[in-house]
Order: sequence, then structure tokens, then C-alpha cells
Amino acid sequence: MDKNSIIGFILMAAILFGFTFYQSKDYKKKAAEQARLDSIARVEWLAQAAKDSIAAAEAKADSLAAGLAAGTPSQAVPAPVPVYKDSLLQAAHDLSGGEFPVLENDKVAITFTTRGAQPYSVRVKDYRNYDSTDLYIFRPGRAKYEVSVYAGEMINTGDFNFTVTESSANTLVMRLPFAGGGYIEQRYFLEEGSYKLDNTLSFVGMEGVIPRNVSTVDIDVSAVVPRMEKGYKNEMQYSKLDYYFTGEKKPAEIGRGRGGSKRVDSKISWFAFQQQFFSMIMRAPGEFSSGDFSVEFFPEDDPDRNLMTCTAGMRADFQSSHEVRLPFEFHFGPNHYQTLKSYGQKYEKIIPLGGWLVGWFTKYVIIPLFNFLHKFISNFGIIILLMTIFIKLVVLPFSYKSYSSSAKMQAVKPEIDKINAKYPKQEDAMKKQQATMDLYRRAGISPMGGCLPMLLQFPILWAMFRFFPASIELRQQSFLWADDLSAYDSILDYGTRLPILGDHLSLFALLMAISMFLYTKMNSQQMGGDDPNMASMRFMSQWMMPVMMFFICNSLSAGLSYYYLISNLITMLETWVIKKFFVHPEEIQAKLAASAGKPAPKSKWQQRLEEAQRMQQQMQKEQARRSGRR
Repeated sequence: MDKNSIIGFILMAAILFGFTFYQSKDYKKKAAEQARLDSIARVEWLAQAAKDSIAAAEAKADSLAAGLAAGTPSQAVPAPVPVYKDSLLQAAHDLSGGEFPVLENDKVAITFTTRGAQPYSVRVKDYRNYDSTDLYIFRPGRAKYEVSVYAGEMINTGDFNFTVTESSANTLVMRLPFAGGGYIEQRYFLEEGSYKLDNTLSFVGMEGVIPRNVSTVDIDVSAVVPRMEKGYKNEMQYSKLDYYFTGEKKPAEIGRGRGGSKRVDSKISWFAFQQQFFSMIMRAPGEFSSGDFSVEFFPEDDPDRNLMTCTAGMRADFQSSHEVRLPFEFHFGPNHYQTLKSYGQKYEKIIPLGGWLVGWFTKYVIIPLFNFLHKFISNFGIIILLMTIFIKLVVLPFSYKSYSSSAKMQAVKPEIDKINAKYPKQEDAMKKQQATMDLYRRAGISPMGGCLPMLLQFPILWAMFRFFPASIELRQQSFLWADDLSAYDSILDYGTRLPILGDHLSLFALLMAISMFLYTKMNSQQMGGDDPNMASMRFMSQWMMPVMMFFICNSLSAGLSYYYLISNLITMLETWVIKKFFVHPEEIQAKLAASAGKPAPKSKWQQRLEEAQRMQQQMQKEQARRSGRR
């Protein structure tokens, strides 16, 4: 080994020793730093463990205390086990919380929840509750729209948090994914300037998950409908659940102030949760295959001011494929006749307008006239006044015959009294009737002249009775002392509910009853004096009817009582004018004097009536003869 080799080995050894020394020193530094960090981490871990231990001890103590309070031994809580076989379903099930996206336009604001991908609340923007608070078709969390289907295991969409995949001003899409790649989708679209919400329920890529023999999906819809109006009784009587069969003239219903349920095993086009003036309507363009409905009403003193709970358990058919889409439509809004009719699905039939005759008059006369006047006049009290005058003018020819006949009968009342005095006995009733009919013929009075015109006017009165409480146009419209023409007007609140009368006094109802009393008193003179039957009729028409109508109308629409009041006042005026200027008692008396002792011409109806009377007399005589033989 030469000198140079020795020097090389020495240098290499020095370098190796130096490097090793350096590394050893650096390692010690790093080890010390790591030890410091580990120490800090251990302290933090111990602190957290202590906290967890304390929390667990507190929870165990609470559980033990609860068990001791309940008188039961404490039990260990088992570890949670998966509910669903599908891992993504389990994750969506376990996910707490959720999002609350909103779709809104100028009409409604619909808040959704990703838990179940369903509407969470619906607020109608252009209307308010009676107490001026926001008007909700249903309040937050007080409704459900859940879908149940068998997809390898029974699932209900309300148990899962969906994922928002699309959200814009008028469109919202939420999906529930499956581990195999398929998903359930709820798509919502809100039209501008409309109360209509389009909905599409889709099953995409689920052909390997949903068995081929599964062809139905169950849809559970329910809502707690809050109170929105002034009068509980009136609101309850006009609230119900409707369901419609395609091709029928009008929907079937349950409710109207009474709880009830109905199972329908046939195809249904749509159903409605209907409050007095607002509704939630759901329609299936492909029709539901069956439905199970129920409605229950809350008491008036419900602390949350709820009106009713409506439920609909629907079933829809589908054919299994790669992509199944089931379209639905919702209406969240007012029961406005033109609005509901614009859908072309007979939604307007939920508004109570009466039977075919009364409903025809309401649809083609009252509503068009009402809308026409509203174009020029904003005060609904004046609109009702003008509408009443118009209707009275239309039926004036019929009214004239009725009032004229009444006035003529009052003019011949002295002669009627003479006939009653001449035939006081019950067995002379037939003779008295014949003499009365002869008097009417000679005076030119038709006994049916006062009845038929009144019968013709009855559909109008009934149409108004149906129209006013159901007319949303009158809702919250004030007039004089009434702050809401669609509800009762109250000038005196008792603070307690009295039998029949309720807890208030309606001035319009009281004035209407007084006007009815005055009108019947004006015409009561023509109802024979000593005849006990006529006295009974006088009592019924003059006292009982006004009192009964007051109790009926005291809790009904102020607009309805106001209409009857105006109608009675106009009728009194027409009767006075006819008696004053068109019927002259002296002329009738002269006509009776001129025809005394002369046979008066008889109509065919009178001839048939007299023939029937003669046959009745003969039968009575024959019965009396047979009784005498015995």
C-alpha cells in the first residue's frame, strides 16, 4: 500500500465520521422536536378523551336517572346497524340536516326540503290572513309528499336526504342516487305569473333494482291546513276534500265541517285539499289508479289555529324500463272561478255554486255581471247594490204579477171576510172554497198569480245564497261597518258563545230580519182575519221566518245579509208603487158589483178544479151514508 492510498483511506474515514456525527446530531434534534410534538398531541388527546369520558358519564348518568324515574333498569345501547343494503341509500338516510331551496314568482313562494325532495311550505303572496299575517296553504313542515316503492327493499323517499342537482329561478331538481348507478329524481317547475307547479317523478337506471313484477308506486300526500278567515263556523262549512273522476260533471267530496274518510278503488284524475277560499290540488295526467282519502277538523279553540288535516294515499301505475317518468301537477292558490277554469280540468267545480239550474244562473249571469261591474267600480258594497237593482229589473215582469195579485187580494179582503163568516163550520170548507174561487174569478184574480212568479225567483235567491260565501272577490273587502264582506259583520262581541246565536251580533243580519218583518207585515192584511189556518200562516211569515233567517245569517257572509236587505227594501218599494199607482180597489169593487149574480167565465183549470171538488163532495156524502147505515 503506497503513501497516496493511505492518505485516501484516511480522508474517506474522516468524511464518513464527519457525516455520521452530523447525522447523529440532526437526528437528535428532530427526535427532540418530534417528542415535543408527540407530547403536545398526547396532552390534547388526553384532554379530548377526558371530555368524551365526562360526556359519556353524563349521558350514562342521565340514562340511568331516566331509567330509575321510569322504574325500569338501564340497558346498554346497541351499536347502530345499517338499515339499508344499498350503501348510498344508507348514507342518504344517515345524513342529518338538509337544504331548503325556494321556487317563487309573483304569486307564490314554495320552500322545499331535500329531506324527501318535497314541498316544505307554500306562501301565497297576493293574499293575507284575516289577522294580516302571511297566508300559507300549509305552514313549514306541516305537509308531506312522499313516495314508496320496492327497489330490492322497501323505501320511502321521506326517509332520505336528496341531492340538489339543478336549481334556477323556476326549476329545481333533486336526486337520490343508488350504488348501482340509478337514481330517483324529483323535478319541479314553477310557471311565471301562475299558481301552477309542474312535477315529474322519475326512476332512472333502476331496471336492475326495481323488480320487473313491481308496477305501482304509492304516493302519500297530507297537509295541515291553517285557519285563514274571521269566522270559524263559516270557514269550516265551506272547507272539504274533493276528488274527481275523468268524465264526471263535478267532483265527489267529503268534509264540509265533518270529518270523514273514503276508499276509492277506481281511477282518479285529481284531488283537492280545499279551504273556503284557497286550495292545494294535485293532478295526475296519467290518472291515479286508486286513492284513500280522509279529512279531520280541529276544534275552534285549537291553540295553533289549525283548521283541518287532509290526507290522500294514492297509487300510480308504471311500466318498468330504463327511464320511468310520472308527471304530476299542483295548484297552490285561490279558489277563483276564472283561474281554476283556465286549467281546463274542471277545478272550478270545487266552488259551490248550486245545482244545474242555480249553478247555470250563477255561472252565466251573476259572475259575468259581477266581473263587469268590478271593471268600473272598486267598492263591492256598491257593486252588490247595482247587481241587486239589475236583477230586480230583470225579474220585474214576474214580480209585477205577484205583487199585483197580492194587492188585488188585499182589495177584496172585505168580501173574503164575508165568505168566512157565512161558512164558519168545518164541514162547509168545500162551499167556502168554491165561493172564494168564484170571488177571485169575478175580480179577475188568479190564485196562482202570486205563487208561480215567486217560484221562478227562488233559484235567484238560492244562487245568491251559494255565491256570496264562496266568492273570493268579497274576501277582506270592507263596506260601511263590515270589515270583510265574505265573513260576518260584528257590531257587538259577547266574549262567550251563546246557543244558536254565537259570540257576536251581526248588524246586517239584524237589519235584514227587520226588513223581512216589515215586508210581511205590509202584506199580512190580505191573509184572512178569523181563519185559524191563515192566522198560523201570518205568525209563521211575520215572526218565525224573520227570526229564523236572523239566526241563520248571523254567522254567514255580511255580503249575503246585505244583499237580502237591499232586495227586501226594493221589494217593499215595488209593492208600494204597484198598490199606489197600478191597482185601484174601487175599480175591483165596481167589477165585483157589476158581476154579482152573473156567471163568470171559467178557465179549463178552474173547470177541472171544480170537477175535482164535486167528486170529492160526492165521495164524502157516500162515506157519510155508509157510516149512517152502520
